Amino acid sequence: MAMTDPLGDMLTRIRNAQLRRRPSVLTPGSKLRARVLEVLKSEGYIRDYSTAEFGNGRTEFTIELKYFDGQPVIRKIERVSKPGRRVYMSIDTMPRVADGLGTVILSTSRGVMADHDAREQNVGGEVLCKVF
Repeated sequence: MAMTDPLGDMLTRIRNAQLRRRPSVLTPGSKLRARVLEVLKSEGYIRDYSTAEFGNGRTEFTIELKYFDGQPVIRKIERVSKPGRRVYMSIDTMPRVADGLGTVILSTSRGVMADHDAREQNVGGEVLCKVF
């Protein structure tokens, strides 16, 4: 069966693994997922991720989750733009998550980036997810 929302699937896997206090979680690989994981890593929400390549172009990511005093660093992670309803925003209308403590991950014409990078480069785009 084909997956309709691969990014939403990855975010749900992260959420479920943190509820079970797992140290890591596996997810199928894609370029978009890799770029979102790179933003999560640079913002300090996950420890790291590694790629395992199988034959015929199939890859898999192992995401090392991050905890502080036994609690997950990611308190809330939710998908904003979905396959049935894409959400695009300019810099002026972009929301601030938890008064700037959280991060909005955007897909822009200059690549996938966090909201503060998009504000610096003055570029808007598709709002992929919110992380706090």
